Amino acid sequence: MANSLDPHHAVYVGSFDPPTLGHLDVVRRGAAVFDRVTVGIGINPDKRPLFTPPERVELFRGLVADLPHVEVASFQGLAVQFARDQGARVLLRGFRMLADMESEFTMSLANRQLAPDIESVFLMSSEQFSHISSTLIKQIAQFADPASAEKLADFVPKGVIPPLLAKFEDR
Repeated sequence: MANSLDPHHAVYVGSFDPPTLGHLDVVRRGAAVFDRVTVGIGINPDKRPLFTPPERVELFRGLVADLPHVEVASFQGLAVQFARDQGARVLLRGFRMLADMESEFTMSLANRQLAPDIESVFLMSSEQFSHISSTLIKQIAQFADPASAEKLADFVPKGVIPPLLAKFEDR
């Protein structure tokens, strides 16, 4: 099975709810290393995301429209199975801080046991994005006044701000 997987194709999976500047940084840096990158928007039935899977796919597609060898798709199930379904030999992972390293290490070991033919490759977060998380973004957006709404551009791409704020207008 390993022969059919492309070692120049990486899959970057996550919930991306919402996509952040840190996520986009990992994709852009991964796209500079790999010939092809597929962003996998994970669907976890146990979570209640802010954005629907199609909304997250559309948001991310808009963010990577200038990268012709990056595609975006949603999936449900295991990341290694999604990678295999895409024909990718690499799972691209980003981590922000030392605290992320433990959970990423555990996940990497499990993935290696589930799919020894798929390698995990890690990119450290760029310093200016190491503190950003989707949870933090949602907290800021939920209580945003005009001044803090403007500061969201320090955390998420500008195109994400209007739909993000719209999610909290009805609450």
